[in-house]
Amino acid sequence: MSSAEKWTSKHLLSPVDRAIHLEQRRAQLLPIVDDLRRLAREMEAEVKEMEAIEGDLLGQAKLRAWHVGRPLFKAADDVERAISDLISFNARFQKAYEELPQRREAKRRRKELAKAGQAGAIESAPASAVPTQRDEFGDVLDGLRKGA
Repeated sequence: MSSAEKWTSKHLLSPVDRAIHLEQRRAQLLPIVDDLRRLAREMEAEVKEMEAIEGDLLGQAKLRAWHVGRPLFKAADDVERAISDLISFNARFQKAYEELPQRREAKRRRKELAKAGQAGAIESAPASAVPTQRDEFGDVLDGLRKGA
């Protein structure tokens, strides 16, 4: 995709395009995170070195410095969280729209095989050989009765 084109939702339907999109965004956002953190550390150091303002209580200047610098650190964390959210989007899209149809198909096949196997066993076995609920779960039920 050229730099002049904008990403659309249609582009994000392809696993390859989603991977490219993620890498492009990561390449854009990580320098911003680094710059914000650097700026926040410098600003925090700068305001900590400032003299107390007349009327400050003990420790108030340090608290004010932390209070002023905190939004820059939060901004860096938020931009970094955006990268994590993009990774989550990719994983959720893959699970919900690419893997789900395959899992459902596999489940449908297992059900069909179990149904066909069960029906075949019932048809081929004599009526007295079909297990009853007591025969099938007897040992489990006996254990439950003992514990009750």
